[in-house]
Amino acid sequence: MAVQSTNHEWLARGEEETLEPDLAICDPHHHLWEFNHTRVAHRYLLDEILVDMNCGHNVVSTVYIECGAMIDVNDPSPMRMVNETKFVNGVAAMSASGLYGDVQIAAGIVGHADLCLGDDVGTVLEAHVAAGGGRFRGIRHSCTWDAAPDVPNARCAPVRHLYQQDNFRQGFAHLARHDMSFEGWCYHTQISELKELAQAFPDTTIILDHFGGPLGIGPYKGKLEENFTQWRADITALAKCQNVVAKLGGINMELNGFGWHEMDRPPSSEELMQATRPYYEHTIEQFGADRCMFESNFPVDMCTCSYNVLWNSFKRLTADYSADEKAKLHHDTATQIYRL
Repeated sequence: MAVQSTNHEWLARGEEETLEPDLAICDPHHHLWEFNHTRVAHRYLLDEILVDMNCGHNVVSTVYIECGAMIDVNDPSPMRMVNETKFVNGVAAMSASGLYGDVQIAAGIVGHADLCLGDDVGTVLEAHVAAGGGRFRGIRHSCTWDAAPDVPNARCAPVRHLYQQDNFRQGFAHLARHDMSFEGWCYHTQISELKELAQAFPDTTIILDHFGGPLGIGPYKGKLEENFTQWRADITALAKCQNVVAKLGGINMELNGFGWHEMDRPPSSEELMQATRPYYEHTIEQFGADRCMFESNFPVDMCTCSYNVLWNSFKRLTADYSADEKAKLHHDTATQIYRL
């Protein structure tokens, strides 16, 4: 039986009818976990994600992105991260049985490996592949870092300028050798560092997560226009790297500073779309639909809206787009990049 999020009654105040229910969707960014009491969804396993997948939208497949779930706490070695891949592959196998419906949960899996291991990371990558049951696609090693104490740094405790470190790049070089992509999760102040990494490794596909993390808390609070100007310029420069593709979403977290979670009712899909559309439209303009894909970032973004409302906001944004552009943004780009 599915466990409800702590804000489910609040989310229910914003229920909407599903728009374009036949449009095929591949959700290329979600997590699974249990005992995560830092989030409104403490438990998000197969039962919980299926509630969202069956909310009315035509979700046909998903890609799981690492979040430190089920890592082996008794193993201090870098291999402990492989247990997350084993866990997710088990969920994916359950979903692939067809007993839970047609959607293919975690048809692709992205794990974590400490690329700062340099050449020693190769054995970890091989272990992920072996554990992934043919579903393992890439690595995320987050570099989200800020000097402000009220801006959270990544779970993996990155050093400042991580993507510029020699040992990190030595490990990064192994991704192409294993036909793996890389998830670039950084803050908007670090997008230029991701661009330099992409330029140094043009043969490795890099996926920009969450628009490059526009910050709206701490020292960035109340500076939306100023921050957007810098973000816009850095996204324009990053888009010139043809090996980079962009995920459109993950901008409804508390750290983005919109404060939706503090309102009396959740935003409607129209309100959500209008407030964030400059980020979507500029990124699509620079990267093109061939290199852009909508993402849910669930259950993290559940702090702001329901799954149904989120995808409604994407569909409102693309209401006047061509059928080909809609297909690419909602499904085709993701399935191509993750080889589903």
